[in-house]
Amino acid sequence: MTFAMSSVGSVRNARPDPANSDHWGQVISTILIDERFGENCLAGLAEFSHVEVLFVFDQASERDDYREPRSSRGRADLPAVGVFADRGPRRPNRIGATICEIVSAEGRRLRVRGLDAVDGTPILDLKPVMLEFLPGGVRQPAWVGLLMHDYFRP
Repeated sequence: MTFAMSSVGSVRNARPDPANSDHWGQVISTILIDERFGENCLAGLAEFSHVEVLFVFDQASERDDYREPRSSRGRADLPAVGVFADRGPRRPNRIGATICEIVSAEGRRLRVRGLDAVDGTPILDLKPVMLEFLPGGVRQPAWVGLLMHDYFRP
């Protein structure tokens, strides 16, 4: 199956280089929502502490072959894993998802902290984070801590 999607807006921040892939924790981004959604499209969102941002890794290409496991970021010190055990940008459909802290939501401008998307990134959707959707007892392998050590650090 194929699906056609249109972005709902785009990211504005001071991070233009997709190769600069660490230290996202304190990055403030403004998501500018398209005019077609009107000036009240974010009404009520500021009552939430966090928002899940779905976006497109538009500056990354998909891998040619997903059948063989690979090490994240090409790091030999990490185990090779299948494409669905990694969150990198070179993936099927190039969809990214990040839960971000809401700084403000006014009109068509949503300011967030910790969005790991570069300037100009197309936004597919926004969803408020609700406690009832968050899982308990999350576990992950130890190698993820090595991979993510500096990712969200200031």
